[in-house]
Amino acid sequence: YLQDFTADYMVKLITCLMLSALTARVASFSARPSNFSRIKPGFVLSRSSSLLPTSSSSLIRPMSSTSTSLPSTPYDYLVVGGGSGGISSARRAATYGASVAVVEKGRMGGTCVNVGCVPKKVMWNAASVAEVLHDMENFGFTGAATLDWGFLKKRRDAYVERLNGIYDRNLAGSKIEKITGTASLKGKAADGSGWNVAITAADGSETTVTAKNVLLAPGGYPSFPPGDGVAENCISSDGFFDLPTLPKSATVVGAGYIAVELAGVLNALGCSTTLVVRKGKALREFDPYVADILDSEMQRQGITVQRDTGGVASVKVNAQGTKDVTLSNGVVLNDQEVVLMATGRKPLVEPLNLAAAGVEQQASGHVKVNEYSETSAPGIFALGDVCGNVELTPMAIAAGRRLSDRVFGSVAGAKASYEAVPTVVFSHPPIGTIGMTEQQAKDRYGEEEVNIYTSKFANLWYGVFDIPFDEKPPTAMKLVCAGKNEQVVGVHCIGMGVDEMMQGFGVAVKMGATKADFDSCVAIHPTASEELVTMAPWGLGVQETGAKVSPLNGEDTLPKAKELQSKL
Repeated sequence: YLQDFTADYMVKLITCLMLSALTARVASFSARPSNFSRIKPGFVLSRSSSLLPTSSSSLIRPMSSTSTSLPSTPYDYLVVGGGSGGISSARRAATYGASVAVVEKGRMGGTCVNVGCVPKKVMWNAASVAEVLHDMENFGFTGAATLDWGFLKKRRDAYVERLNGIYDRNLAGSKIEKITGTASLKGKAADGSGWNVAITAADGSETTVTAKNVLLAPGGYPSFPPGDGVAENCISSDGFFDLPTLPKSATVVGAGYIAVELAGVLNALGCSTTLVVRKGKALREFDPYVADILDSEMQRQGITVQRDTGGVASVKVNAQGTKDVTLSNGVVLNDQEVVLMATGRKPLVEPLNLAAAGVEQQASGHVKVNEYSETSAPGIFALGDVCGNVELTPMAIAAGRRLSDRVFGSVAGAKASYEAVPTVVFSHPPIGTIGMTEQQAKDRYGEEEVNIYTSKFANLWYGVFDIPFDEKPPTAMKLVCAGKNEQVVGVHCIGMGVDEMMQGFGVAVKMGATKADFDSCVAIHPTASEELVTMAPWGLGVQETGAKVSPLNGEDTLPKAKELQSKL
């Protein structure tokens, strides 16, 4: 087609297009509307699109000992907390032309980047390598390998530090001011221009800024249960990443995903590990189909599980310098090199002075918010761990972006959905889940309206292992279907690789896929994920789809999708 044009014509055409684009860019910059609420998403230059060069260093404003003056104009948006949720909301607001500042006293990235998801996944990867090395003889490999914990820690910490720098550069690129310090609400500004927020620097000096809108996203912190010597002689999940060497023995206390993840890592890397749970098992809020299998697998792999303990009564240092742990049921665990408490987290609300702004809290201390992340104080919002609603990094990111879309982008009704949120537990083996458990579905729809499909098998990885089938680590999958059309309202999996397969099936569940929709997708063989689309009885259930464009009965979806688009 292009060969029909002469070279002269093409040069003229390209020149015209370049001039047109440049003219539009200059016009957009010079005539940027002051009322950012009228700007629509996708049709505005972000503040980083300015034609004037700006030094990124000018965007970092540490609080000096003499800095007490107010800015000449209030910020449109002040974000308290430099974690993933707060930064995502701040950067989205900046794309709409809002003036934004982020207050953070520590390293950028929050819990996830510094002492959570990211370094945890690095350690899980290392533990997974150890498992592969353990299995290698079954594939004909021989030899020995040893772990250099110091090397691993150095590489892991360097990676986290690089991420800290990326977050800082992203703020600078979005023309967002970073203020180093601890934020505290002071109440309404006297002139009615917004909220006054005091910021205290590390040296104790204080300055006050004003913002029309304030987002509280400070995150949370690990908490210690009561008990003699517990706080003094134990570490938290944060302290796990400070361990200079791999301990020879460790007791991990807790029944949530943090406890089982860190217990699995320690055990796989060669530490004698005990998991202490207050009641019968870990992960009690997960579907029992996967929680029970993990319980069995942890024991098969060598983790000692202390059940129905009622918690820890005391932790004392003995004459050898190790710890003796006395459980509330009377059991004593002697000579533990490390005792790690993973019994829960609390919202970081103490410095915020919420009462000064009339921000209400739950009995747990979490900030009360509605579905739009609005607190009881107009113009003050909150999201993430400080609210206690689906405490996952991607959830906070989604909520933060949708909040800015609504407040600064005039996207009416924009909010994040807290239903059917996919998640993964990086245990050994990993768990992937989305939606309702079997019991939750029966409670909501009625037992007669719920159908369950399951499959349990050994992953092909273990096919060449010369061991009895019952000794091979299982993979198990479960579909929870509701209603006459058998909509898939829950997917629960455990086994090798489920952490990477859950995201795609999460999309299907969010779109309202039915069992028939799952069956209509041809399996990818040989994979573990194919079990989710081949569960018996395959293709014999109610043939109803949850899709706008039906994939059932061999219908060609692509032409219909184009037809649907033309109608829209």
